[in-house]
Amino acid sequence: MNEWKRFTREPKIAYFSMEIGLSNEIPTYSGGLGILAGDTIKSAADLKLPMVAVTLASRQGYFQQEIDPDGWQVEHPRQWRPEELTERLPAKILVTIEERDVKVQAWLYCVKSPTGGEIPVLFLDTDIPGNDEQDRRITDQLYGGDSACRFRQEIVLGIGGARILEALRFTIRKYHMNEGHASLLTLELLNRFRRPLEDTWDERASWDTHRVMDQCVFTTHTPVEAGHDRFPYPLVEQTLGEIVPLTLLQELGGKEELNMTLLALNLSRYVNGVAKKHGEISKALFPGFEIHAITNGIHPFTWASLYFMDVYDRYLPGWANEPELLVRVDNIPDEEIWEAHCGAKAYLFQYIAETTGEIFDPEVLTIGFARRAAAYKRGDMIFSDLQRLLQIAKGKVQLVFGGKAHPKDTAGKEMIQRIIQEIRALKGKIGAVYLENYNIDVASRLIPGVDLWLNNPLRPLEASGTSGMKAALNGVPNFSVLDGWWIEGHIEGVTGWSIGSPPAATILSENRGEEDADDLYKKLESLILPLYYQDRPGWIRVMKNAIGKNAYYFNTHVMMRRYVTEAYLR
Repeated sequence: MNEWKRFTREPKIAYFSMEIGLSNEIPTYSGGLGILAGDTIKSAADLKLPMVAVTLASRQGYFQQEIDPDGWQVEHPRQWRPEELTERLPAKILVTIEERDVKVQAWLYCVKSPTGGEIPVLFLDTDIPGNDEQDRRITDQLYGGDSACRFRQEIVLGIGGARILEALRFTIRKYHMNEGHASLLTLELLNRFRRPLEDTWDERASWDTHRVMDQCVFTTHTPVEAGHDRFPYPLVEQTLGEIVPLTLLQELGGKEELNMTLLALNLSRYVNGVAKKHGEISKALFPGFEIHAITNGIHPFTWASLYFMDVYDRYLPGWANEPELLVRVDNIPDEEIWEAHCGAKAYLFQYIAETTGEIFDPEVLTIGFARRAAAYKRGDMIFSDLQRLLQIAKGKVQLVFGGKAHPKDTAGKEMIQRIIQEIRALKGKIGAVYLENYNIDVASRLIPGVDLWLNNPLRPLEASGTSGMKAALNGVPNFSVLDGWWIEGHIEGVTGWSIGSPPAATILSENRGEEDADDLYKKLESLILPLYYQDRPGWIRVMKNAIGKNAYYFNTHVMMRRYVTEAYLR
């Protein structure tokens, strides 16, 4: 009882994220943003950083995916009960929504590291007796409902999160907003730090924006203008009321509508994109702002397969908390790298057989593609020319797909359906499956178990792309468009292979789908398949390079050390 108070003894970095993916049992994540947040918190625990995380309870989770007989995605609730996995904290606060007082409580979950580090994660919840029925549902479903529902959720996350930290007597030295969903916390800080009017003749000067900026760090993940949360001011005024004067809000968040990214940009001293290229794109989207770049990473211990963990433990002791040691991968004999990979591959194939009935051949090159199913990720590009694919890959390639489309993303659902239709058309010629309900557990089987990781989004829409980092950690080379992190990790024929031309601009006009598909087929036929089948030592050399030149650096331990030195200690 009151054990949580030990977390309040020293100042913390407050890490706010709409979604956090910690485990399959807590389904409060939809994809890369949430998995990154979970990995960030785990590395913070490993490194014993003084951090507290704040997110929403999302009692109905994201959703459970089912693929119907027509290949269409069907969504089912994926419920969890905070009461069973977390501890309710003894504080409630109020936020005002549509002139109603809405109570918010927090549930505590502790992320514990073998190093002894612990990070408290607060799950905010409005399902409290006394709240209106509609208000009890605010924190039910991740990204559910319309824009009004989303704005209510962001009030709870940003304003409610800042207030509950204060009510629990946390001392916060920095507020780190992981995407713009939590930007409203800046308005709470503006009110908290407001100078008394008698100290100044100028009401505008009473709002201490510089003090708020000194406390705020903002990470943007969205490389397209349309992807940033915006809310019309009539909705903002009706839902939020006047927490600050409208003229000030328009100055900070945009004249025509409230842009959550712009609000965070204007009130954060340190701002970063999530890869070098993404930092450049963000500067082009928001000219005039100083935007840095800290490339995303993955949590090594979470994403290494059991087979590679065993090898790393024997040859590179301490690798999990010091992943830089992976640069010494050449200390591991080739045969042990290959044996570990074969174990991961057999583990995946067993899962495929159990869930789909398909029997995959362990001797055949297996390509994996599993991402959030959005049209710009072009998951069906490998099927652009079926005759050519058959000519190149028949009997030589197997394909494993996975990924969820947002329930309202019709184009994403149509892409899943096209992939499944092509899989069925290729039956008996090329082994291929689509694994339902892609989540942390499925990913931990799928990614280490394939031989090659495919990624071919439209440039420059891949902000980072951490799935490829998870592959590299398990010795799986990347075959990817030069975007996001792969621009930094790619050495042609050494760590993997590129698809298409290098990025030349920050606009979509440079993308040529036919040229990308042609390059994919050419390299698969002339470089990748010959290396895999005719030069196994050469293939293992690329696997080792993926580990020693990619995985040693692209991880959340390296990433968090950069946040500490470049953002938190400023």
